Amino acid sequence: MRGPSIVSPVVDRVPTLLPLRAHPLARPHAWEIVAGHGAAFTVVVDVARGPGSGRDPAYTAALSRLAAAGVRLLGYVDVDLSTRPVDRIRADVYRWAGYPVQGVFLDNVPVSPHSIGPVAIAARLAQRADLPDVVLNPGGPPDQTYRDLGLPICVFDGSWRDYRRWNGAGALPGDGHLVHAVPPWELDEAARLQVSRGAGFGIVTDLGAPDPYADLPAWCGQVPGLAELNPPTPLPRRPRPHRLINAGSGLPGSAAAAGSVGRSRTTGS
Repeated sequence: MRGPSIVSPVVDRVPTLLPLRAHPLARPHAWEIVAGHGAAFTVVVDVARGPGSGRDPAYTAALSRLAAAGVRLLGYVDVDLSTRPVDRIRADVYRWAGYPVQGVFLDNVPVSPHSIGPVAIAARLAQRADLPDVVLNPGGPPDQTYRDLGLPICVFDGSWRDYRRWNGAGALPGDGHLVHAVPPWELDEAARLQVSRGAGFGIVTDLGAPDPYADLPAWCGQVPGLAELNPPTPLPRRPRPHRLINAGSGLPGSAAAAGSVGRSRTTGS
């Protein structure tokens, strides 16, 4: 019977895209750890399933600290499979422009070429709002029309169990792979599999349902210079039912791996 092993701090990992929902006042230690990773991390910020209705001063201060540490920041915007009204998407994008973020993470992006309109509009709005870093998350390989936008794409967003079964059809080298519900003793294996499948960016986390991004993955606490800090206390968990970014900044724009994806939604689930 296997037990939890020590997660190696030196295992090769793809550049990290970390969706982070923990409020900076509720989990200040988590935010401090993220700052310690600096430019190695791109963080997807989610105040309230988006930027919320007004600016949260705690988030403004915390995000300013992360930006000063070199962390790249993306604001979460739910496209809702292109069913969300464009005016609401526009409102979210422009609210994010009031925070110290460099771009937006468009979640629940559809894969059909007939639904690309709101996604393309959202990307243009972000550019106009001086938020040039845009990442798409359809959670599966999309139609080529989405590739033609020239944006980084997350082609897998699901559980470790599904990731191991995935044959990578439709993925390209450099795409994003977001993998959650990984047993702690298999985190290194998951990270190595991302690398071997050609992922350009992504995350592996031991957290799972109902929210894989309520706290940091177990391996995140291993930051040089932060050894004197106590490890973060995990939040109580219910039983598990189960810039355009360029290559030098942490998230390239295109990953390979290996068919059908369990579309477990990333930051919007």
